[in-house]
Amino acid sequence: MVRGYGTILNPELHMVLLNPNEHGDWLSVRDEQFGSFLPMAPEHRYDLNAKSAFTALSRGLETSRDSWVYNYSRTSMEGNMRRMIAFYHSQVDSYLVASRAKEKVRIEDFIDPDSRKIAWTRGLKKGCKSGIRAPFDATCARIALYRPFVKLNAYVHRHYNEYSNAWPSFCPSPNHATPIICVSGVGGTNSHSTFITDMITDLNCLDSGTQCFPLYYYDRVEQEQASLFDRTKTEYVRRDGITDFILEQARSLYGPKVKKEDIFYYVYGLLHSPDYRTRYSADLKKMLPRIQLVEEPKAFWAFSKAGRDLAHWHLDYESIEPWPVKETKTHDNYTVDQMRFAKNGKVEDKSTINYNASITISGIPLEAYDYIVNGKSAIEWIMERYAVSVHKGSGIRNDPNDWAKEQGDPRYILDLLKRVIRVSIETVRVVKSLPPLPCT
Repeated sequence: MVRGYGTILNPELHMVLLNPNEHGDWLSVRDEQFGSFLPMAPEHRYDLNAKSAFTALSRGLETSRDSWVYNYSRTSMEGNMRRMIAFYHSQVDSYLVASRAKEKVRIEDFIDPDSRKIAWTRGLKKGCKSGIRAPFDATCARIALYRPFVKLNAYVHRHYNEYSNAWPSFCPSPNHATPIICVSGVGGTNSHSTFITDMITDLNCLDSGTQCFPLYYYDRVEQEQASLFDRTKTEYVRRDGITDFILEQARSLYGPKVKKEDIFYYVYGLLHSPDYRTRYSADLKKMLPRIQLVEEPKAFWAFSKAGRDLAHWHLDYESIEPWPVKETKTHDNYTVDQMRFAKNGKVEDKSTINYNASITISGIPLEAYDYIVNGKSAIEWIMERYAVSVHKGSGIRNDPNDWAKEQGDPRYILDLLKRVIRVSIETVRVVKSLPPLPCT
């Protein structure tokens, strides 16, 4: 303690003077080498000439009313949104009448703030003040990735989501899917994470505002009408999410056979590298990833193959063979309320999970918990999120058993848990096989 030395000027304290570097870093000083790598993100979205790895990026979907927009049950989600939209329209009508009667009507003083009827945000207040109406549209019901390995029914609409960001061009319809690499935003509290998806992804899927980079994106093109009686036809033109700039650099290093898809999966493999995450941990807290192109072609192809393997496990997790844990049950009851670890005295036993009062699974390899994404193991994401909850403000209930019912599979959640155990073990295996990352 400083108290024992009498004064901070006492030479026995061995004080060291810290000077910030050019970036203003005092502690957790970033690596100067990191800045020499290729930016992952373009300076401007959809810049085909960008000198970066990707031409496009987007923040995750920002709803600002998750309890209304998301639900395990599509029926409940649609009912919640129909109810909220009807109330919103009634507020629009009443506000317009009031604003005609008085010269100035503050929207904040007029609207009903009851959180069980609606979730007001700046955007929705602005829409109400402008008299904007947007009726319920069943085609806006989509499946979205809410948290790692957690899918929910979502209502995706520009007016009822605070910020849609680039999702209308990344995933314009359920028939226009593309692999998307998601990374943690800047300034997060957890260590850097990455995850791959092929669907709309929530802003808070990863720490500090999920940033998303697609293999492809889509330009909307309206086809001209042949006559006044024909409907305008909407088509989508697919564009590359990987730049020509990084393709040229990669081909100069690794040969003409390199394709943009190879680079995409190289990036995903690289972002899982323990060397990369450890060496540049300070940088990844303060800026988006930059892409190091390794010198050896063998290492490039190893990272690219690993990225493909990881993408398989992380995208296809619902269809892979479950890990063969021991399942003990008293009867066939697959509904879940809250999964919990078994306990050995007061100590949690992570090799065993009490799925519910009737079912226990045991023999879970502890190495499965080494796969960490967004601050916790993938297994613990399943345990935390596949639980019945009631939102305090809106009173809306969210029950994962509804998702299992809509999938027509009562075992869905239990088997998902087993599948994510396999995903975790396979992810740890692939990550351990990655080549060392040389300093350049």
